[in-house]
Amino acid sequence: KRKDQLINKEDVSVPEAFELYMLKKFFNIKLNPLTTKMLSFWEEGFNSSLNQHIKFLNKNLEDQESYNAKFSEILQGMDIFESENNEDNNEDKNEKKERDNKSNNDENRSKDEEKKNKQDETQFTLDAGYNANEYQIDEQLVDTDSSKESAENVIQKINNNADQEYKIFTTKFDEVAKAETLENTEEILKLRKNLDQQLVGFQDLITKLANKLQRQLLAKQNRAWEFDLEEGLLDSSKLTRIIMDPHNSLSFKKEKDLKFKDTIVTLLIDNSGSMRGRPVTIAALCADILSRTLERCSVKVEVLGFTTKKWKGGKSREEWNINNKPKNPGRLNDLRHIIYKSADTHWRQAKNNIGLMLKEELLKENIDGESISWAYNRIKKRKEERKILMVISDGAPVDDSTLSVNSGDFLEKHLKKIVKFIENKSNIEILAIGIGHDVSRYYSKAIKITDVQELGDVMIEQLSGLFENKNKLN
Repeated sequence: KRKDQLINKEDVSVPEAFELYMLKKFFNIKLNPLTTKMLSFWEEGFNSSLNQHIKFLNKNLEDQESYNAKFSEILQGMDIFESENNEDNNEDKNEKKERDNKSNNDENRSKDEEKKNKQDETQFTLDAGYNANEYQIDEQLVDTDSSKESAENVIQKINNNADQEYKIFTTKFDEVAKAETLENTEEILKLRKNLDQQLVGFQDLITKLANKLQRQLLAKQNRAWEFDLEEGLLDSSKLTRIIMDPHNSLSFKKEKDLKFKDTIVTLLIDNSGSMRGRPVTIAALCADILSRTLERCSVKVEVLGFTTKKWKGGKSREEWNINNKPKNPGRLNDLRHIIYKSADTHWRQAKNNIGLMLKEELLKENIDGESISWAYNRIKKRKEERKILMVISDGAPVDDSTLSVNSGDFLEKHLKKIVKFIENKSNIEILAIGIGHDVSRYYSKAIKITDVQELGDVMIEQLSGLFENKNKLN
């Protein structure tokens, strides 16, 4: 129906109208002309029952126990819902009577079937819990002049107030893939060549950064010496032997060249569509420069990426549709986690893979919380004494398929929860580099890079600070 076809309250069900009333009164959402007309048939009745309780309900929005108890009490006393139930009961009786009366003519049967269909439609709406994709505002009452607010957005605004636990609809379509399996060798080499062209101006930076870090890292190693050598530094502790017996040869010592073995750094890079172009190029440059630099300092480096396999939910969304679209399904897309370089693989062996980040078709949605959990679970199994997780991202987690059927901050809350756990409950240090965006609202230790030209100075400053103190990030 269109707006001009709404004549009286029979054209709008009570649940639909009540949903709109809640949006207007409690969430201060401005209704469009269509939904305003829908609510107008019922608003006076709702006001008479609810106006005196509005203050209490608003005050106790956070106290769900008091809020729910009061709301149940109000609903039980509302004549509107009682009359709706009475109509349903009458329809049930009529339906039973129709079944018992086998002598009804065709016309009566036709009328009863029409009534039954109307009842079934109402029942389906109630049973579905106003699932966004069946919500009547969007599906049946489309106003061509004001249809900007989709059904899923309406439901999302209601859910924004709900404190949902993070859940996942299905994981069976998720994948963890090695970068070299996602594209043919020829294309990977082409992308690497593109990255190399942009790295030309960074050769001095790589040398400067590596030398500075190497000095800091080596200075922190426990000194170890080899003794009784034929050349090296004179071992003064053995001079007494020469005095006692001049025939004894001089003894020399030499400092052992120890590798810095007790540190691993994981670079986790956002491979979402919003990173396309300059941001993902900066991220790839970061990964390449850091991998080379830290490897020269004998620090193990792992490079990981995260995105989704498809736009619009992929096979997860298809399965959700097949299963009658349960409400609040949780994460609703197929994850793709990418291993560009494992910790035990040398940069020279994996450098071509890093160029794959520049492939635009790879960049889709970003579900940060689960991706950080994945990277965390990988690094925590490592034997190195010190573990550092560095996230390179351009802002908030976004997946349209998931956010359209859950609360608007569903992914953001999960990200904050995961980061908080790692920061406070684990021995893994986590740091974030925001590409063009400030990500400090998610990470306690965060820096921002707005341009490739800043990359060198920022990385030298931050990485130097990172290794200044073994327990804290700067």
